[in-house]
Amino acid sequence: MAQNGQLTAVWGKILSELETIITPITFKLYISALEPVDIKGNKIVLSTKSEYFANTLTERLVSQIKKGISKADTFVSDFELCVGKSKEDFLSIKGYSTNESEYDSSMVDSKFTFDSFVVGNSNKFVYAAAKAVAENPGSSFNPLFIYGASGLGKTHIMQATANSIKTNFPEKRVIYITCEKFTNELIDSIRHNKCPDFRAHYRNIDVLIIDDVQFLANKEACQEEFFHTFNELYSQNKQIILSSDSAPSEIKLLNERLRTRFEGGMTADVQPPDIETKVAILQKKAAEKKYMIASDVLYYLAENSGNDVRTLEGRLTKVLFASILHESPITIELAESALKESIGEESETLTTTYLISCVCNFFNIKNTELLGKKKNKELVEPRQICTYLICELMDLPLVTIGTAMGGRDHTTVIHSRNKITELINNNDRIAKQVNDLKNIILKK
Repeated sequence: MAQNGQLTAVWGKILSELETIITPITFKLYISALEPVDIKGNKIVLSTKSEYFANTLTERLVSQIKKGISKADTFVSDFELCVGKSKEDFLSIKGYSTNESEYDSSMVDSKFTFDSFVVGNSNKFVYAAAKAVAENPGSSFNPLFIYGASGLGKTHIMQATANSIKTNFPEKRVIYITCEKFTNELIDSIRHNKCPDFRAHYRNIDVLIIDDVQFLANKEACQEEFFHTFNELYSQNKQIILSSDSAPSEIKLLNERLRTRFEGGMTADVQPPDIETKVAILQKKAAEKKYMIASDVLYYLAENSGNDVRTLEGRLTKVLFASILHESPITIELAESALKESIGEESETLTTTYLISCVCNFFNIKNTELLGKKKNKELVEPRQICTYLICELMDLPLVTIGTAMGGRDHTTVIHSRNKITELINNNDRIAKQVNDLKNIILKK
């Protein structure tokens, strides 16, 4: 069940796009009369006045509404209609409070699914545990604690679990959030004397998923608050999923009572992928970008690629870029040349500061504008491109990238990276801008 704030924000974005697609008369007569009442999985539920009204919409406006949803660029990708219910009626029937929460519900990336997760010997145990939790939240492995080094797919498997639960149990309230955002919201609630609102938000849910929980270390107030939130949810058999870069016993400056609770369920570690899993990952990533790459090239890319998946994907991206830039087929010779050119020569000098400067100069905007909070398109697009380029050209943790991009959450980094990846495949202008910028940065 979507929180009201999230529902209003998503529908507002969709309405803005629909106004540009549908004629004013039709918009006023039909679209403005719709009321958003829920979000189920990837669908927004809209209430209509009558069966006749719903039939008219279905016959005349389905394609336009879906186009507006797509252009709005939210995690929603489709819609369904219900007849004659107000938001209050709908929430009452479902058994939910209609009180607004000022805390945003989690924005889980719909691209992270179990189907898109490559399973190998290094992660099959974590995958099986997460699937079991998704099929029976609150009963199997509670809490589920996932740990492993950066770049091994912890965020992917956690968001895949969230997406699966939201699809299979649309009535359940699921929150995915980073530990950094959780602590920031807590600090704000203390500052503004709104701790009861904060507690109500996080203790009246069905599934709580927190990424990078190691950031609780040495934060006494946050640990205290999370301890009570954990206990409240656990006592009600609500599912808790946590991730960290290390096992609970290895997190320094963590309160012992939290440590024992983290270890009280299922702990599962993600190991670096073996060579076969690396090749499978490369095959899937190449297929997503509509490339067929010979197995000898894939094995070449997989060898000596380090232990994390992010570096592996970066090597693939550099080779694909070289193929486009030089208009050459993807061979081992091209791959070897591309990796030497983009990694060997530039890795020592390439910094986020330099890369951000290149993007600012390219788009003729100020550094403060790129890293600021304004959301007009002429700034958002360069900001997302810059984030994408840092992800692709530098082997940095998502949290580090978010900090470099003005203190943004790592889920924002993921969204920007995925958004530009999609646009590169569908928008020639964006593809050219990204290629030109890569050429400028790597050929400086």
